[in-house]
Amino acid sequence: MTAGLVANALPSALILPALTRRQPQNLGRSCRWRTPSSDAVAVTFDDGPDVETLRTLDVLEHLGLRATFFALGSQLQSHPGIAKEIRTRGHELATHGYAHRHHLLTRPSAIRQDLDRAVEAHREVLDEAPRFFRPPYGQLALASVLEARRRGLEPVLWSTWGKEWVDTDDAAVLGRIGAGLRPGTILLLHDNDVSCPPGTGDRTRSLLRPIAGLLEARGLRGVALGELLCDRGRP
Repeated sequence: MTAGLVANALPSALILPALTRRQPQNLGRSCRWRTPSSDAVAVTFDDGPDVETLRTLDVLEHLGLRATFFALGSQLQSHPGIAKEIRTRGHELATHGYAHRHHLLTRPSAIRQDLDRAVEAHREVLDEAPRFFRPPYGQLALASVLEARRRGLEPVLWSTWGKEWVDTDDAAVLGRIGAGLRPGTILLLHDNDVSCPPGTGDRTRSLLRPIAGLLEARGLRGVALGELLCDRGRP
């Protein structure tokens, strides 16, 4: 039993030390958290879509930013119109699983069922399968990697975040984000309160303008993840 638990946690055990490096490298197609780029940063949001997402789309449009929304399958089914609006406005949808469950605390059979439901919800609402998958809490169990691969999903984490769901100090959040913004960065944000404390979505939206300012000052573009991966001709 102990050996099984260790094997299940192995992907996260390999990834976490790498994330502490100044220039983290990816584990091939098993997991990606940064990618080569000349002048782009991937802006990503987790846990939606939600009614708040519509306000986020307005802000993104005003600032000229494109983003990837890692959607929960349950939220896709609850807000199919908002999901379609995300795509209509030129953004990208990926999957965050069906339910927001910690994979290191979830049985392999339950992970399999969760991803089945997530992909089914994506197809049902958007008539296509997702390409990218971000596990809840950023924790990949062995079953997460294997089941994602079976479904043609590419696991993606992030290389910088603001922790805006726990830190109410805007300056601290911006400082944390700014410290990691460089070409190829994958930025993690939350535009709603679905799995976060109340007020998280509003805080994120208020920070998007200064984040856009940081990008502009550094000569960087805010793009969707798929665009970032194609920035240097990657498939």
